[in-house]
Amino acid sequence: MSRAEPPEDPLYEMACEVTEAAGALMDIWERSAQSTPPRLSPLQLRALVAVQGAPRINLTRLAEDIDAAAPATSRLCDRLEAAGLLRRDRADSDRREIVLTLTAQGDQAIRALADQRCRAIHEVLGRVPPEQCRELLDGLRAFTRASGSALSERER
Repeated sequence: MSRAEPPEDPLYEMACEVTEAAGALMDIWERSAQSTPPRLSPLQLRALVAVQGAPRINLTRLAEDIDAAAPATSRLCDRLEAAGLLRRDRADSDRREIVLTLTAQGDQAIRALADQRCRAIHEVLGRVPPEQCRELLDGLRAFTRASGSALSERER
């Protein structure tokens, strides 16, 4: 892998190695998404997962969560609603506000994708020594905690 200006920093070298290794995981992740019907774009998947994690989320918050402009998010929701994966309703507290929920079909699509990803990763982990599986999980959990902290700091 060629690097433009690699700093003399072992942590930077580690970051480059993690980037290369993450490619295999991302490949499994993306192939699972494309092999599980319905075939959805990465942004559509992010939107459905966001709605699943925050039922009755409003359009503005969804746009923020998926880092998209409100008009683009509205069109994205149009397509997901037309596909029968998402439902828009008026909020109980403010009839002008639109809230989003997954339909049963949308929820099933996200669950099927998660299951497919687990199966694909399970297959790969079956070829990794158990002690390294534990180390991998510990490392990924530490990475998740650190990235959450970094995101929180950027939002301040």
